[in-house]
Amino acid sequence: MTQSITTVLLACCGFFMARGHRQGTSHTVPLTRRTLGMDIVTKQHKLAYFGEIQVGTPPQTFSVVYDTGSGNLIVPSTGCASEACVKHARFDRGKSQTTQTITCEGQPVTWGAFGGAVTINFGTGHITGDCLQDNICMGGACAAGGFIASTEESLQPFASFKFDGVLGLALSSMAQSLDFSIMDRFTSKQLLKQPFFSVFLSEQDDETSEITFGDVVPDHMASKLFWVPVGGTSGYWEVKIEDITFNEKPQKICQDCRVAVDTGTSMLAGPTDTIGKLRRLLDVKSDCSNYDQLPKLGFIIGGHILSLNPRDYVGKQGQSYCTVSLMNLDIPPPRGPIFIFGIPFLQRYYSVYDEPNRRVGFAVARHKGQQPEVLVEVAGAQEAPKPSPSFLARYNSNASVAKVQLQKALE
Repeated sequence: MTQSITTVLLACCGFFMARGHRQGTSHTVPLTRRTLGMDIVTKQHKLAYFGEIQVGTPPQTFSVVYDTGSGNLIVPSTGCASEACVKHARFDRGKSQTTQTITCEGQPVTWGAFGGAVTINFGTGHITGDCLQDNICMGGACAAGGFIASTEESLQPFASFKFDGVLGLALSSMAQSLDFSIMDRFTSKQLLKQPFFSVFLSEQDDETSEITFGDVVPDHMASKLFWVPVGGTSGYWEVKIEDITFNEKPQKICQDCRVAVDTGTSMLAGPTDTIGKLRRLLDVKSDCSNYDQLPKLGFIIGGHILSLNPRDYVGKQGQSYCTVSLMNLDIPPPRGPIFIFGIPFLQRYYSVYDEPNRRVGFAVARHKGQQPEVLVEVAGAQEAPKPSPSFLARYNSNASVAKVQLQKALE
């Protein structure tokens, strides 16, 4: 008889039941930061932070972007002959003892019947794949979950990627179903100390970036952590921008805007009309003659000003050419209009993602050898929802915290 997913999961990942709680081993996985070339519009290097994940029994290893802007785990399959697939590691379901065919809503499929298939668009490209279920392990935490094994991938942009796939960490509503949300799989099984994950990204060679599942790391914070309610129905980690500031002075050009915090993109972007206003007000000279006089660009979020320095929002080539690196991005309703805060923002601010309490936490990131920014608080801060005691009571200090460390490795 084929060994059940639960049995294999307990054996391979070290989980056991004792005195009413689960205890797992903590596992550190090295991850990589890569440059993906120069963006022709922003004149800045496109970046990605990615690391390993294991799927199947015995485990098959893939490098994936930990992406808060998408909802599913997607890896290439051996059934994909596209150039974008064959250049990367591919999942071989014939080599896993625990793979199951499911519908794309997470329902089991009877033996011999066809499972589900789905096509997902990614801006400039798309993938088509089969919906499967198997053991998924990352950072020492393992659970049975749904994923998409791609059978076709567009040449652009996937063939140029240095990683194999994407692990979606958006709100569970963006996943195909709860079975496809890895955080829901972990929290429903009470595998984590706390039902959230936190992100620390660094651009320095002498420190390690990391994603921590189940806890926050105070050493990465140079200020207090404050919480902001997640709003909207888009499935993004979407929070409210109360206004935009220059050197901490409100400009009244983006009141009640929205922003999605996205670890899977290297850009800062927003609606065309608002970005146009910012370009005109900033008045960045193309010859860089006023670069040293440019202001800090701030966003009032949760009653605090989160600021970016000119090097974060200006693309600079040598000393002779400068341009605002904020991109136009018009996402139609109901998901838009919306700003996107990607890696440049997340290198400045430590972030925590708590879906059960629908909130995102921010703190100034602490980096080696750098003077941290001062977190400026303004009047009228909106209180985020308090954690649910009944939910958090399900977690105890003996549960495992799975920490994934990212190791920079520039090309």
